[in-house]
Amino acid sequence: MHVIVNAAVSADGKLSSRRREQIAISGEADFERVDRLRAESDAVVVGVGTVLADDPHLTVKDPKLRERRLEAGEPEHPARVVVDSRCRTPADAAVFDDEAETYLCCAAVAPVGRRMDLADRATLITAGEDRVDLLRAFATLQAEGLERIMVEGGGELIFSLFEDGLVDELSLFVGPTIIGGRDAPTLADGEGFVDVDSFPTLTLESAERLGDGVLLTWRVAGA
Repeated sequence: MHVIVNAAVSADGKLSSRRREQIAISGEADFERVDRLRAESDAVVVGVGTVLADDPHLTVKDPKLRERRLEAGEPEHPARVVVDSRCRTPADAAVFDDEAETYLCCAAVAPVGRRMDLADRATLITAGEDRVDLLRAFATLQAEGLERIMVEGGGELIFSLFEDGLVDELSLFVGPTIIGGRDAPTLADGEGFVDVDSFPTLTLESAERLGDGVLLTWRVAGA
């Protein structure tokens, strides 16, 4: 399995404002790049916070890219995966439409009633007791044949994936905007690493200017 985290952050490292509002940090060139990256993936993964804030479809927009997937014998869109420990994803969320297969990763703590409500809308993967055990959940996704995984956020999920050593590559667009705010979400939220020795080490593969921003691609050491 190869896991790539893709995100767009402001120049001060924020994913969105302190109100969790969706902000267009990048432009058309980066949107097209992200669409290509989705089209090259077997699955697109987000946390429940992203679903609640943005209600994304997580589908491939360009019809030519969808056609290429079909010609290659793949589904028109990659699978969609929501990491949602307590099954808080609304039953009418856009990820539950009929455009693509959807998986929902939850924990045993999720109410049975909520799991039953969502079981008809997605394939449920129960891993972990109080929160999703990402190692087990991703192993299940791999067993389902999903090898190329694209993660689109948010910060809590991204931190947890780094913490569990599941990230192979980080693709980051840094845009020409200052958002500010101590409560604004960053690329890697969560509890944070305890000591310097536990910090993930990245190797810069490329840096490309896109408009007034820059696209940075890193490989994760040891991946």
